[in-house]
Amino acid sequence: MIIYEPFYKTIKEKNVSTYKLITKYNISRSLIDRLKHNKPISTVTLNDLCKILDCRVEDILLYVED
Repeated sequence: MIIYEPFYKTIKEKNVSTYKLITKYNISRSLIDRLKHNKPISTVTLNDLCKILDCRVEDILLYVED
């Protein structure tokens, strides 16, 4: 199962709020909700988040066995 717990740690470290992601970077509220509830996201979205946050994939998601 993929979880997005590292995403929240990364945005905190980078001092970027979810509000800023929504308003400045045009990230949708529904995407933030998907991340919050560990729902699937596309690789394009993952790429965009890595670019915005200047981070690696591991800084956004984590695989844990069910």
